[in-house]
Amino acid sequence: MNDWYFLLNKPPLTPQAWIFSPVWAFLYITIIISFVVYASKLTLKQKKYGYIFFWLQILFNLLWTPAFFMLKSPLSGLVIILILDILVILTITEFYRISKFAASLLIPYLLWILFATYLNIGFVVLN
Repeated sequence: MNDWYFLLNKPPLTPQAWIFSPVWAFLYITIIISFVVYASKLTLKQKKYGYIFFWLQILFNLLWTPAFFMLKSPLSGLVIILILDILVILTITEFYRISKFAASLLIPYLLWILFATYLNIGFVVLN
């Protein structure tokens, strides 16, 4: 994180900065396991949309940090995270059709990004 972030007005419930690294480490592990479980299922069902939504949500996940921190734009971050929310829900829905376990592994990720969406909205409103 950079100095700019620390000068922002923060919404209620904003975690301490140190919490983000271990939470994201856990989430990335569960995201990878979910994808491996989904991809390894031998099924005749169509998995194309699951793959598309998965890789798009990864892309939007990766775009959020530079938009928010490098561009110093909570509004850009908000647009990206709202799209990310939708893509993760679509990914979970598609994964569920093939593997309920793979889909369930993405629930903590969804909850965290919904919390991050709340925080992002707070940064837009308060700054």
